[in-house]
Amino acid sequence: MAVADRTDPANDPVNDPATAGPVGPGGPAAGPPPAAVLRRDLAVRAAVAQGLIGTGEGGGGGDGPPLVCLLDVAGIRGAAAGLRAAFEEALPADGGVPAGAAGGPVLHAFAVKACPLVPVLRLLAAAGIGAEVASPGELALARAAGIPTDRIVLDSPAKTPAELREALALGIAVNADNPQELARLDALLAAGPTASPLGLRVNPQIGAGSIGALSTATATSKFGVALRDPGAREWVVRAYRERPWLTRLHTHSGSQGLPLALMTEGVREAYALAEEINGAVGRRQVDTLDIGGGLPVDFTSDGPGPTYAAYVSALRGAVPGLFAGRYGLVTEFGRSLLAKHGLVLTRVEYTKSAGGRSIAVTHAGVQLATRTVYAPAAWPLRVLAYDAKGAPRTGPRVAQDVAGPACFAGDLLAEDRPLPLLHPGDLLAVPDTGAYFFTAHYGYNSLPRPAVYGFTVAPGGDAVRFTPVRPAQPLAAIVAEAGGDAPDALL
Repeated sequence: MAVADRTDPANDPVNDPATAGPVGPGGPAAGPPPAAVLRRDLAVRAAVAQGLIGTGEGGGGGDGPPLVCLLDVAGIRGAAAGLRAAFEEALPADGGVPAGAAGGPVLHAFAVKACPLVPVLRLLAAAGIGAEVASPGELALARAAGIPTDRIVLDSPAKTPAELREALALGIAVNADNPQELARLDALLAAGPTASPLGLRVNPQIGAGSIGALSTATATSKFGVALRDPGAREWVVRAYRERPWLTRLHTHSGSQGLPLALMTEGVREAYALAEEINGAVGRRQVDTLDIGGGLPVDFTSDGPGPTYAAYVSALRGAVPGLFAGRYGLVTEFGRSLLAKHGLVLTRVEYTKSAGGRSIAVTHAGVQLATRTVYAPAAWPLRVLAYDAKGAPRTGPRVAQDVAGPACFAGDLLAEDRPLPLLHPGDLLAVPDTGAYFFTAHYGYNSLPRPAVYGFTVAPGGDAVRFTPVRPAQPLAAIVAEAGGDAPDALL
C-alpha cells in the first residue's frame, strides 16, 4: 500500500483522534489545539525541511515545486473509524440485523468521485470501507485498489449496456436509475443469472438545500424515480412485485448545504416505501436499504460539522425502524470522510496592490479549487498563513486577495480576507481540500496536476513521514493529452 505505516495513537496527543475538537476561524478555542491542527502544522514545517515545497527555481539543487498537496493519514483513518462506530453502536446488540449488505449488516461504500486516488481507496479498504462508483474509470480505480467486487456499488444516471454487463459479470451491486434502465436489466438477466444485488434508486422529492446544483432530491432532480409524480409510487411497487430479484432500494438525498432534518426525511421516505413493497409482495423481498451519503462538512473552522454519531442519532429519531433488524444498510459517504484531511500548500510568488487592495499571487487557484473560484459564496475556503520556513505567520491582519495563477480575473481563493500581511516566499495552506478539490483537477491554462503526498506523524510528534500518493504531472503528459503525437492531424 502506498500510504505510510500506521502509528500508535496511545498516549499521543498528536495522533489521538480523541483530542480533536473544533477550532474557530480566528484560532483555537480554549485549551490545547486539536490533534489534526498539531499534525497540520508539523506537516507544513516538515514539507519545507524535507524539500517537498520549494520556490520552483529548479536547476537540480533539490528545491521543490511551489505547490504540493497533502493528505493526513491519521485523520482519514479516524474518520473511517468514526463512521463505522456510529452505525455499529446503533445496531441490535444481539447481531440480529440481516446480512443484506455484502454479507454484513452495513456496507460503507466510499464515494470514489470525492477522492479518486488509488492509495486512498486502498487505505479506506484496510479500514473496512468499500467503494461507490459512478463511471468505468471509478470502477477501474476501485479494482486497482483491490476492493472486492462484493464491496462495490455502481450508481450512475447514464450506465451503458457494456457497463451493466460488466457489473453483472463481476457481481457488483447495481442501483438502476429509471424505468428504461430497469428494462435494460430485464434483458441482460434473461441472458443469464448474476450474483449482483440489484436495486432501484428513488427520488423522494423532499426539496433542495442551500446549494441547488448539489441537491439531488428536488422535484425535478435528474436522479432516480420521482416518487411524488403521478403514478410513480404505484409503478415502483409493481416493478418490485414483477421482479423478485430486486432486493435493494436506494435513495441519496444528502449533500453539502442540506440540513440533517431533510437528509433524514429522505431516508424515512425510502424506509416507508420498502415497508410498503414488502407488504405488497407478502415477504421480505427488499432486504437492504442504500441510504446514500452527503453528510455536510464545516468549511469555516477545524470542526467537522455534523458528526456521524449526530446523523445516526437523527436517523434513529426520524426512522425508528431503520436499525431494528429488518434491513441491511449501505452508505455512500465521500466528502465527510476526506475533506478535512486534505491540505493545499503553496508559495506566495508575488505581492502587489490594486485600488488599495493587497494581493498575494500564488500557484493554487482554479485548477485545484474550481468550485470555490466559480461559486465562492457556496464554497468558501479558509486560508492559513505561514512564513517561508513553515511557522505560522503572526501580526496584524490586513484585508488581502489570495489569487491563483490562472489568466482570468476571478481566479481567487479568497477575496478581501483578513490575514497577516503576506510577503513573497511565504507559504499559504488551504485546509479542508481532501475531497473534490485538488483530487478533481481542472486543466485551465494547461496547469499540471501537483504531487500529492500522504503524511504520518511519529508518536510524540518528533518526525513526519511523507509517502507519494500521486506524482506531479510532467509537461510531456500535458502535451500528449493535447494531441502532441499528431501535430499534423488537421493539416
